[in-house]
Amino acid sequence: MLDNFFISFSSQICAIAHITAKTMPHDDAEYRKGSAPSIHDPATRELSVVVPSYNEENRLPLMMDEALGYLEKRQKEDPSFTYEVIVVNDGSKDQTAKVAKEYSKKYGSDKVRVISLEKNRGKGGAVRTGVFSSRGEKILMADADGATKFADIEKVEEGLKNLQPWPKGMAISCGSRAHLEKDSIAKRSYFRTLLMYGFHFLVWFLCVKEIRDTQCGFKLLTREAALQTFSSLHIERWAFDVELLYIAQRMKIPIAEVAVNWTEIEGSKLVPFWSWLQMGRDLLFIRLRYMTGAWKLEAKKCN
Repeated sequence: MLDNFFISFSSQICAIAHITAKTMPHDDAEYRKGSAPSIHDPATRELSVVVPSYNEENRLPLMMDEALGYLEKRQKEDPSFTYEVIVVNDGSKDQTAKVAKEYSKKYGSDKVRVISLEKNRGKGGAVRTGVFSSRGEKILMADADGATKFADIEKVEEGLKNLQPWPKGMAISCGSRAHLEKDSIAKRSYFRTLLMYGFHFLVWFLCVKEIRDTQCGFKLLTREAALQTFSSLHIERWAFDVELLYIAQRMKIPIAEVAVNWTEIEGSKLVPFWSWLQMGRDLLFIRLRYMTGAWKLEAKKCN
């Protein structure tokens, strides 16, 4: 009797996951206006930095000053190095767009571009928008809070380099805070620690087994890896990193995990209980929707 109940319940959950599955756009037409850049086109920069930003008028300047200071210094030392920073204003209600545009005026719109979404899409949706408008051979995701030291890009670049030869030009290098876990646990409440371990278990059990820290916002992708993974991405909010890595593993894209310096910055948009609950639901649905065929992986071609 109990076995029949669990079978029936599991079937209902699978059916709900399949029926409620939503698909994200399979091309970047909604983001392109006129001759706007597209990830489908050949790269014209060495590096694109995508910065998703929602109500970040206070934290964004620190991150931008550090990032642009590093990038400008690197370009002076190596004039062949080219870059762009893409700030995606994710429907902010504060002055995030204005702050970002000041950097565009200072450094030029060719180096700092601002894309504003009318409605809040979530971090995953904002990153996807920036990625689809990128011009770089490599694309770096970087959080607007500046929690990861930007100079650590050299560490994730080394991680990417160590994965060569890249199959079909695809590889991903993830910044990781796993080495800081013991110190962070000492500062957290028992409840938040329990939530963290519960989330890590669900990630391991349902989706990604070989990456200890899937949520660090500092990830470097080759252009081809970004095109293939983000073209199949569906999750728009906090758990999008997990789906991204799940897709990468399904596509057999090599992934490196590299320790980076990280400092917790006040002002996080993550609400401990409800955000973890939403992420847990998303993790379950990621697995079920791919398993039932509601979501499928499709290879894309560059122009």
